[in-house]
Amino acid sequence: MTQEADERLRIKDAQRDPARFGELYEANFARVYAYIARRVGGRPQAEDLTADVFREALASLGDFEWRGAPFVAWLLRIASRAVADYYRRSGRESGNPSAGPERHDPHEIERHMILFQLVDRLPDAQAQVVRLRFVEQKSIREIAGLLGRSEGAVKQLQLRAIENLRAQLEDAHA
Repeated sequence: MTQEADERLRIKDAQRDPARFGELYEANFARVYAYIARRVGGRPQAEDLTADVFREALASLGDFEWRGAPFVAWLLRIASRAVADYYRRSGRESGNPSAGPERHDPHEIERHMILFQLVDRLPDAQAQVVRLRFVEQKSIREIAGLLGRSEGAVKQLQLRAIENLRAQLEDAHA
């Protein structure tokens, strides 16, 4: 059974029986925690936000639809919103909208959120390559193997995706 088929099966099992969500949690916890920890800096905040992400994922699992991207990409979208909300809340509580660790510029967080939204608008194959390459940090060779395509085809999809994202960003700023 392929990794993708195995993951799809685990998702369907968890959608039928929420007690099976633990398998998805175990498989994805480290990546989600690392993503959040790099953005918020503090361990307690990262632990709380990671728990929030998995709580939201469990609550929304019935609405999850497989679109070819790894399950972790969906979790990381939830995590990016949780991080952005964390900085919005910390800004309101301190009375300073730019509060938070200095290396975490709220404008940078917003740019990442916009980028995630733009990736969702890409054709499915391009979006999948972007998520695998830049979210999961897989090599071109690994992606080619996962998608059953040549390395050249993956590079072409990546190039087209980047060009599409660049055009969308230029349109957004025009």
